[in-house]
Amino acid sequence: MSTSFIQSVDARTRLAGANRLEVLLFTLGKDQGTGREEVFGINVFKVREVMHVPEITHAPDMPPTVEGMVSLRGVMMPVINLPRFCGVEPEQPCKILIVTEYNKHIQGFLVYSVDTIKRLVWEDVKAPPPMLAHRLGGLVTAVTKIDDDRLVMIMDVEKVLAETAEFYQDDHLFDAVQPLDIQDMTVLFADDSSVARNQIERTLERLGIRSIAANNGAEAWTKLQELAHRAAALGRPVSDLIQAVITDVEMPEMDGYVLTRRIKEDPRFEGVPVIMHSSLSAEANQAIGTGVGADAYVPKFEPIELAAAVHKLLEGHPRAA
Repeated sequence: MSTSFIQSVDARTRLAGANRLEVLLFTLGKDQGTGREEVFGINVFKVREVMHVPEITHAPDMPPTVEGMVSLRGVMMPVINLPRFCGVEPEQPCKILIVTEYNKHIQGFLVYSVDTIKRLVWEDVKAPPPMLAHRLGGLVTAVTKIDDDRLVMIMDVEKVLAETAEFYQDDHLFDAVQPLDIQDMTVLFADDSSVARNQIERTLERLGIRSIAANNGAEAWTKLQELAHRAAALGRPVSDLIQAVITDVEMPEMDGYVLTRRIKEDPRFEGVPVIMHSSLSAEANQAIGTGVGADAYVPKFEPIELAAAVHKLLEGHPRAA
């Protein structure tokens, strides 16, 4: 592994800890129906490589948006046709394959072209307005403008994977999650992916824990402020109203690292543990989470691991039996 590559990874990891990210911009081609060619973005940290489309092996009984399988250095991975998934009919066939890794799953995304890599500040990446949020079946999880005034839409890749490869839709994932023998517990969680929010909510329901949902770190921080004000008015600690926080790492407006740091630096939230819940599972990302004060770091879409982390952090709570 080259020194330059290691330095590149280290630099991007430091970006993640500073409320910044780099996104790879790509297009799905000019849509024959609308005549538009829109720009999308994906976090570079999750991109393993970009290549010309190799030979694809087609197989029966695959979801309609899965083009087939590709062997990449001996590893078979599914290839998802992103234009087809998004209902885009490009005038020309896709020429590029973006190979990604999400939570130890490797898959390729067919796209028409890749543009460039842009460095962004999460504060400039906004939650999409309602009209745009419903575009492409709720696939747009964040939006931002870049230097040339182009609008970039950040894809909810986890939603793509859930609806095509069915990685995150197995109901049996929740079978081993047993209710906790703890009464009257509430957890606030933040995630910009609707698929991830659903998974967290189902896990907490199985545990018998109430939940408060937020779509990103900024919204979560606002709700935590409201809880702190309410606790002060009641003359009680915040930990009486909320017993833990679960946060994604990558979120528009405020990422999970910044949210965690704010919680841990604010004495009002003493006694409220924070669980970082992310598809960025590399040791470097976990180290940043520990550095900002996270009490646990668990991979996304592993309900049993999330439930175990919640149980471990709450078992010493005064309400625990």
